[in-house]
Amino acid sequence: MSNSSLVGVFLAFAVYMLVMIVIGAIYAKKTKNSEDFFLGGRSLNGWVAALSAQASDMSGWLLMGLPGSIYAFGTGQAWIAVGLFIGTVCNWLFVSSRLRRYTIRANNSLTLPAYLENRFHDRKRILLVASSIVIVIFFLVYTASALTAGGKLFSSVFGVNYKLALTIGAVVILIYTFLGGFMAVCTTDFIQGTLMLVGILLVPIIAYCFVGPENMVSVLNASGVQGGASSFLNIMHDSGQPVSFIYIISQLAWGFGYCGMPHILVRFMAVSDEKELNKSKVIAIIWVALSLSFAVIIGIVGRAYLFPEILGETTEISAENVFIEIIQKVFMEDMNLAFIGGLFLCGILAAIMSTADSQLLVTASAVAEDLYKGVIKKDADDKVVLTVSRVTVVVVAVLAYLIALNPDSSVMGLVSNAWAGFGAAFGPIVLLSLYWKRVNLPGAIAGIVSGAATVIIWDYIPIFHTGEMNSAGKEIINTLGAQTGLYSLAIGFVISLVLIVIISLATKAPSEEMLKEFEDMKNNNL
Repeated sequence: MSNSSLVGVFLAFAVYMLVMIVIGAIYAKKTKNSEDFFLGGRSLNGWVAALSAQASDMSGWLLMGLPGSIYAFGTGQAWIAVGLFIGTVCNWLFVSSRLRRYTIRANNSLTLPAYLENRFHDRKRILLVASSIVIVIFFLVYTASALTAGGKLFSSVFGVNYKLALTIGAVVILIYTFLGGFMAVCTTDFIQGTLMLVGILLVPIIAYCFVGPENMVSVLNASGVQGGASSFLNIMHDSGQPVSFIYIISQLAWGFGYCGMPHILVRFMAVSDEKELNKSKVIAIIWVALSLSFAVIIGIVGRAYLFPEILGETTEISAENVFIEIIQKVFMEDMNLAFIGGLFLCGILAAIMSTADSQLLVTASAVAEDLYKGVIKKDADDKVVLTVSRVTVVVVAVLAYLIALNPDSSVMGLVSNAWAGFGAAFGPIVLLSLYWKRVNLPGAIAGIVSGAATVIIWDYIPIFHTGEMNSAGKEIINTLGAQTGLYSLAIGFVISLVLIVIISLATKAPSEEMLKEFEDMKNNNL
């Protein structure tokens, strides 16, 4: 990239990040209390709610992780996108309206832990503490994935040291989240969601025109894809081999995660009314259908368009730069197009920032509103809670930054682990709390603990001795996930769901008051 082109890209990034910070400063003046900071006073309109929810959902995974997987291994990786689309649709259709109503009916709950506590009348605050701890643990990993993606973006585009690039991205996200809270996050997410969609639609179409439809198959074959172009383009193949039943189940299981994602669910809670929520459903479903489809297309077209300049080794990590490389090849060779290319690259930054800011905010709410005010100092006033929230944003950002310092971290791998943790811990109990009046407090506790524990054991505890040695001469010991090939979310979700039902039925039925609240929510009697 020439110096003049680099200046154009730098200007695009500078303008974009300055706008994000200004938005944070504007909303800082409007943030008077903890409800403003965490839910924006429940005043989101349909467009902002929809694009904010989806932008905060997809993260850098959409423009780096998914296209990179397709690029490296073929369209068999698209089963994840299928699962996520189904999960998104079900979340908006079956969870959003009921959750919004129930959080209002359940003592105007501002956070997911507070909702669970109020929904199940947890006087001992076991649910509040357990769910807050789960949020802090898994959001550290999730936020680290976003910061890692940001570091790779800045490092790849500007050629700077990864650690310096990581620091720049983290500081900008931290500033506007710290200042403006929920409304700043949602407003920036709306802009970022729009920018992401424009970039993800236009860039692969332009690259496809350069390759030419008549050349796609021959160029893909020449690029050395495993199994040839026919296998690469076959959704029933992965890395040149037919996919297994367990593989498909594991990929589709990503859809289970949606109903347990605190940073997505909080958008449902914050919409101003049912009419706006219904508008959000349509907008969000169209957005996610287009975004996921074109993310897959980026991986396919990128493999052809970048040939013979294939991205290093054909591995997940190196391939995650495919979208960046396409933009640089299309726009950066002409200094007059560099600023436009920079704006498209900002689409990746938008995907990263829109998720990281939401994760920081939800983690802050878990610590300040749920743990500090809910358990440690129950009489804390709003100003103190607001201060604790902002301090928490800083602390969590620093910890996530430390996790992300490893430049070899895979965006896809970090997102996968965090997504599984939230989906298994919260997904089943959120669903049953909205649709089964017999579920009770012991069942809820069992579901959250068992779901989170299953994912941790499945993904992190090595117990299978393989008898094989690594390069250091030590025996390779696999986790359950590595040994079986089954995604931890699939098994964790099922275990949590089963335990909730069994323990709820085996213990005391909910009180009449809880049953009345359930009926009020169901009948929209708020």
